Amino acid sequence: MPHDIRLIAVDMDGTLLDGEGNIPAPLWELLPRLAERGVAFVPASGRQLATLQRSFGEAAGEMTFIAENGAYVVRAGVEVSSDAIDREVVERVVGHLRDLGERGYDLGVVLCGKRSAYIERSDDAFRREAETYYAALEVVDDILAVDDDVLKIAIYDFAVAEHSVARALDEVATTHRVVVSGRHWVDIMNLDVDKGAALRRLQTALELTPAQTAAFGDYLNDLEMLDAADWSYAMREAHPEVVARARYRAPSNLDHGVLTTIDDLFPEA
Repeated sequence: MPHDIRLIAVDMDGTLLDGEGNIPAPLWELLPRLAERGVAFVPASGRQLATLQRSFGEAAGEMTFIAENGAYVVRAGVEVSSDAIDREVVERVVGHLRDLGERGYDLGVVLCGKRSAYIERSDDAFRREAETYYAALEVVDDILAVDDDVLKIAIYDFAVAEHSVARALDEVATTHRVVVSGRHWVDIMNLDVDKGAALRRLQTALELTPAQTAAFGDYLNDLEMLDAADWSYAMREAHPEVVARARYRAPSNLDHGVLTTIDDLFPEA
């Protein structure tokens, strides 16, 4: 179909990354070809900026990233937008999560700052999960003693988050955004923070429209991002709510569905 797509926002886990959690090799040849056509390829993830930059290596310097589920947007190393949580809210939410832990919830809490992410639970099982998503990670005695702008509070639930800790955060959800970002992860951010709001800010900065935007996602934290793009794609194994929300379907991430769809959109790229 005819289009003027200039911006492609892509979730990472379950969307761009393959079954081993790696970036598909053909992307490295595609990125410069998209750039030559004036198309911005933008990873949009719950992961921190440092982790995304590490994943994209030398290419990261000129790229735009939507990190921390939209709480931090950086273009070519320059901040486009950020949205920090008030300290009083951080203290209240962390206190509540500590109470849940004492009541038997098996949780690990990550305080996601601009400079680094911080954890106080340090057992191997939780650290392995945290280190997967946070390249800049510090173990501290008390996460509430950290001096950093807190963009997000991430919770790893060893149970299924959607049916466990997410249901214990109803009070938090009255004032802040609580989003299930994976099978075991829940993110807490300011109420107006999500990937969609970040994508709209980026569209404004680049003077682009939803009609010039494509977005790919698979999970609940991608819903608003899909709403911000006329060319919205749900991956084959996407959550049912994502499938219902997206306009189009993309093949599985196991089949490099993002790349094959972009090839269809830009056959000569």
